[in-house]
Amino acid sequence: MHTFEQILALFVAAVALAGLARRVGAPYPVFLAIGGALLAFLPAAPSFTLPPELALALFVAPVLLDAAYDASVRDLKDNWAPVLSLVVFAVVLTTFAVAVVARLFIPEMGWSAAIALGAIVAPPDAVAATAVLRPLRPPHRILTILEGESLLNDATALLIYRLAVGTVGTASFTIASAAPAFSLGVVGSLIAGPALGWIVVRSLNRIEHVPTAIILQFVTTFGVWMMAELLHLSAVLTTVSYAITLAQGSPQRTPAKMRIPTYAVWETVVFALNIVAFIFIGLQVRPILGDLAAADRSEYLTIAGTVLATVIVVRFAWHMSFNALIRWRDRRFGFSPPRPMLRPTVGSGLIISWAGMRGIVTLAAALALPEDFPYRDLILLTAFAVVLGTLVLQGLTLKPLLRMLDLHDDDPVGREVAAARERALHAGLDSFADDRTHAAEVVRKALKVQLANEGGATDAYRSAHRQLHVAAIAAARRAVVGMRQQHEIGDDAFHRVEEELDWIEMAAGARGDRPV
Repeated sequence: MHTFEQILALFVAAVALAGLARRVGAPYPVFLAIGGALLAFLPAAPSFTLPPELALALFVAPVLLDAAYDASVRDLKDNWAPVLSLVVFAVVLTTFAVAVVARLFIPEMGWSAAIALGAIVAPPDAVAATAVLRPLRPPHRILTILEGESLLNDATALLIYRLAVGTVGTASFTIASAAPAFSLGVVGSLIAGPALGWIVVRSLNRIEHVPTAIILQFVTTFGVWMMAELLHLSAVLTTVSYAITLAQGSPQRTPAKMRIPTYAVWETVVFALNIVAFIFIGLQVRPILGDLAAADRSEYLTIAGTVLATVIVVRFAWHMSFNALIRWRDRRFGFSPPRPMLRPTVGSGLIISWAGMRGIVTLAAALALPEDFPYRDLILLTAFAVVLGTLVLQGLTLKPLLRMLDLHDDDPVGREVAAARERALHAGLDSFADDRTHAAEVVRKALKVQLANEGGATDAYRSAHRQLHVAAIAAARRAVVGMRQQHEIGDDAFHRVEEELDWIEMAAGARGDRPV
């Protein structure tokens, strides 16, 4: 029972930290990282352990699926060059730069262990970056590149990680020996992920019970990840392609009554997993530092700080060089994107270069190392230092940097939303164009208020309509609550009407942006 109380206390503290982060306008992973670091030095902090083989599946699979489900395949194709540059070249360069740094400090560290360390700290996580950037409405191209990078760079990093971990104690890590397994993992994953997605879409759409459907969504997510690992594929790439297949095939098959609670549950689970990851890594750091001699502790912290500087410098040097090349190409051959987007500039390069915060994938990969892995304590400490350092240094300065550069586009997403609303409105009205009943007129008016983009239904008009709508629902809810308090109706009738009012209220608020 004491352990359960400790877990509840940790979650309450983490939720309070996240609330404080939102209040001051900082990304919540920054505050979670600081909280995890402080937790490591509390003498009365609880002690938890997690089987290493569960870490990646538990922490990464659902988080990755949630992000991949929202990814825009079209926009990723439009920005394939910078995404590919970051996903492959930046990750590989960072991995080997960190491995070289580690071996300079500890020459007896094998290449496999050093490369595993590099692969662990190489992939940035876009959760913190987009949490900072989205409220400021940066150019859509920047968000697309960062989100695409965070989806696919994990595949590169974790493939290298798996190969490096697998060669410890057997043979030296070489590119020639790793290339065939790497290629097979990529090709197999791109086949298995969509195939599994196609099967799941056509199986789960028959389930109408919402809790059952949500449970099966998590079961299939973990199942896809574990199946990919069993077949020696890239679990990340399989999960990403699986999620994209779900996103393309499920919208027309999923009713609103299932989609709304599903989004809420997934958002909550992803938040909880971020909390647990920072807690666990913090608890691992405390005994590492406590067991080290003073000289070793100083050496480990020096290595961790040097690796932190390395990952920041390598990303900055690589992407700014790539950015300069792209700008030269645009000056030489012209800039003609398939659809309107921000032209690559020095400012956009600076934002993308500085948005290299590490997060849950780095933490989970470090926790997933076998207990007897060479220099595991050093790798855990370094991973946490890199996550904490990048979140604090870059996470807290990214917003001022964006404001200073003052980057804007012509809101391509907003224009597409307007076009989609107009198309949806005409399609909806055409479906009963010949119906002149009173009910049809009521529906016409409601659709025009909710979807129209011209005439009287401007954004300001819709906002005023929404406020009136919400106020009316609140008054209706007070009246029904009063009836229950006066015993005019029982709880069965109350909850039925309450559910109806909830759906009406959600419909009134559903036209805003989905929260991040």
